This record gives sequence, structure tokens and C-alpha cells, in this order.
Amino acid sequence: MWRLLYTAGLYGLLPFLLLKLWWRGRREPAYRGRIGERFGRYRFPSRPSVIWVHAVSVGEARASAPLVRALREEFAEAELLVTCTTAACRAALQQLHGDSLLVAWLPYDYPGSVRRFLQQFHPRLGLLMETEIWPNLLCACSTVHVPMVLGSARMSERSASGYRRWAGLSRPAFSALAAVCAQSDADAARLAALGARQVPVCGNLKFDVAPDASQVAAGRAWRNAIGRPVLLLASTRDGEERLLLAALAACTAEALVVMVPRHPQRFEAVAGMLGAGTPRRSRKDDAGPKQRFYLGDSMGEMGFYYAAADVAVIGGSFLPLGGQNLIEACAVGTPAVFGPSMHNFAEASALALEAGAVLQARDAAEAMRLADALLRDPARRGRMAEAGRRLCAAHRGATQRHLAIVKAVLAQR
Repeated sequence: MWRLLYTAGLYGLLPFLLLKLWWRGRREPAYRGRIGERFGRYRFPSRPSVIWVHAVSVGEARASAPLVRALREEFAEAELLVTCTTAACRAALQQLHGDSLLVAWLPYDYPGSVRRFLQQFHPRLGLLMETEIWPNLLCACSTVHVPMVLGSARMSERSASGYRRWAGLSRPAFSALAAVCAQSDADAARLAALGARQVPVCGNLKFDVAPDASQVAAGRAWRNAIGRPVLLLASTRDGEERLLLAALAACTAEALVVMVPRHPQRFEAVAGMLGAGTPRRSRKDDAGPKQRFYLGDSMGEMGFYYAAADVAVIGGSFLPLGGQNLIEACAVGTPAVFGPSMHNFAEASALALEAGAVLQARDAAEAMRLADALLRDPARRGRMAEAGRRLCAAHRGATQRHLAIVKAVLAQR
């Protein structure tokens, strides 16, 4: 009954979904491409018996990269399919993997759409990244005996509360999963309480993502050429840029402030905030000695930006958005400061705080004061950098644990 009501609601939203694709396609044309795939209609011949991974957006695409490579090696005879939802993710997948795998849109969660998807690809197994729970998709996979695994799964108390309110819809979906690879003990407990059956703790795949060595080298060379402190405002979200810019008065005036918005469709808006003539990464502009701001308007280069920074302030955390990935900063040894909202990265942020690799601020003003103190204290930055690298080294191994679960699930099938 609950799923019927959910499906009826989805059909009611269909005009708005199409309007959203058209609207977003104004700035990101990929949203207007291959729309048939959103409804399970694909232009290429059907693929039998694929291994399928779903990464909804760029963060999941990057986190899943080590596992995708491991699956490609382990199941060399099978074609690997990675589905996504956002245009930026589709571009990131092509950048990460080239033509070594098949990339497609995941269809909307309509019964006919997911049925056509399954008939097109006949997956041997599906692996959904982090918290992708689609009731019709999971029901259809269960019906045709496609085992589904939730990988690098996280579940905050806030999200769990939401799922509990819709238990009639969510509990059958969670129970349809063959296995859930939880990031932490707390995540595992919440997921099991929501109805998931087999919930081993496998760790966070983001710890297995090695920084691109060429990007790190280029970033460090760029910072050396700048010849002054570099403060990175990383993965900022709508509304945060103005908060952080207003708080910059607390930070040393000699630092070059590099701002990297989280979403590419906002690059132009942020450029307007920084002022006319602001140099940009996309144009390979130089940052002159009197230049205050620099716009990081490129995709797939966070390794470059973190390596170029003396200190990073991580966005997504100064409004109630749940934070962004701090592990990238720790991996390259860049001390980081983030705000109060980190519930999407609760385990990683707690580990990093305990290790002494990062600092947490109450608000943007305090974040800038902490960042300024770090810019003036190279010895402390060195200690935090080493703590971040040790933290990442200590928590690697999630890829192999995930791979073991996948193999076990396929053996049971």
C-alpha cells in the first residue's frame, strides 16, 4: 500500500521532474541529453550480466573509484556499468575511468522504468553507494533475484528519524538488500534498526582514495610560485560564500584566498561575488602579488587545490547541509577547519578531530580566526598535516572488505 502511494506521488511529480531537467540544462547541457535513459530507454544494445555500481553524484563517484577498479580486476570477464544522477557525476566518471566501463543515467524510480533498466542490463549484482534507497528499484531487483548491496553506507540519526517516519515504505526497501557495508558501528546499528539484515562494518571507501600524484605535485609547485600563504575555501555551497567572505576580515590580508564552489553551475555567480578581474583556474590565470582572491572553477582537481593550500576551510558545514569530504584534505596533509554541520561525515570528522588533523568552528567567523592562527603557526600546521596522513593510512582497507562482501553475496546467489 505504501509503495503504491509513493508511486502515485512520483507520477504526480513527473511534469516537475521534466521541467527541472530542462531548467538545469540551460547551464549544464548534459541534463538535456539522453533523457530516455531517465525512463529506462537506452540507445545501445542490451548488455547481459553486468556488474553494476550506482554513484549518485561526484562525491560518490570519487569514493567508489577504488572499488570500481577492484571490481574490474576481480570480474574481468563481466562488463562494468556505473550509473549516476547528476551531470557533474557523469563527467567525473568519464574523467576517472575513460572508456573502461559503461556509464548511464539511473532511471527514475517508476516501475516501468526500472523494469526496462533491468531487462536492458540483467545485472548479476548491484551496488548502491552510501544512502541510495529507491523502493521500486529494490522491489524489482528482489523480484528478479538481483542481489543488491549498499556500499560505504552511512546513516545519521537525523536521516534515520526520517526513514522511521516512513517505515511502511522504507523498511521493505532496507530488508530487500542482500548486504549493507556500513562505515561505522553507529551506522550499522541504525541501518539494522531500519530493517537491513546483514550489516558488517567495512569502513569508509573515501579513505582508500589516493590523491592524484600529478595534481599534488602541480598544486605544491603552484603554491611555491605564489610565494605567500594560501587559504582554500573548499567545496562551498550556496549561501556560504557570503558568510565566509564577510568573516575574512579576521584573516591575514597577505593570504591568497582560493575559493572552489562545490557545484559548477555556480561558478559564474561566485565569480561575481569575488569581483571583476578575479583570476580563474579555468583560464590558467596567474595570481599576482596584490591579488586577494582566486576562483577555482575547474572540476576533478581537488587534489591540486588541497596541495596548493596552507590551510583549508571546508564548505557545506556552515549551513545545515551536512558537510563535505574532509578526508581529501587529510590525505594530502592539509590542515582543515570546518563548521558545525558535519552529520554526513560524522564518523570521519570525529576521527579527524580526535587525531588532531582538523579543527571545528562554531560559525564562519570563528573558522576564519582559527584559519588565520594556523596560517601564522607553521609548526602546528606540520603536526596537523602528519596527523591527517597517519589517520588516512590507519583506516585504509575498505575496498578489500567491500570486495569480500560482494564475492560472498554472488556466491550465495
